[in-house]
Amino acid sequence: MSGLVLKLAPNERVLINGAVIENGDRRSKIAIRTPNANVLRLKDAIHPDRANTPVGRACYIAQLILSGDARPDEGKRQLLLAIAQLSQVFDDATGQAALQDARASVEDGAIYPALRRLRELLPQEDQLIHARRQ
Repeated sequence: MSGLVLKLAPNERVLINGAVIENGDRRSKIAIRTPNANVLRLKDAIHPDRANTPVGRACYIAQLILSGDARPDEGKRQLLLAIAQLSQVFDDATGQAALQDARASVEDGAIYPALRRLRELLPQEDQLIHARRQ
């Protein structure tokens, strides 16, 4: 099987080129044969109300690109800018590695892997925000 293969849990939803597809009652696999299709697992989606932190906004930009709601060139530009800004805050090895991977993925046009790496920073960002408030 070539192309992107999605393994879906029962009743899992995925957005593919603007269409929401819901899996049935059993696990299944589907193959996306169209190159550069916009694919977003809805369980990974961030509600616009939660995009109120720097990492959340970066994730939301990636999500807009994947959903087809942002022009890819403009979305990538904004996402690279957000990653550059985050690299000034996340100065630990783990954070820097995640941001470098995300940057490389965006530059390669692989937005979903960039989104996954950025989402890894959400708990760390939450800790930073809570520590600052104390």
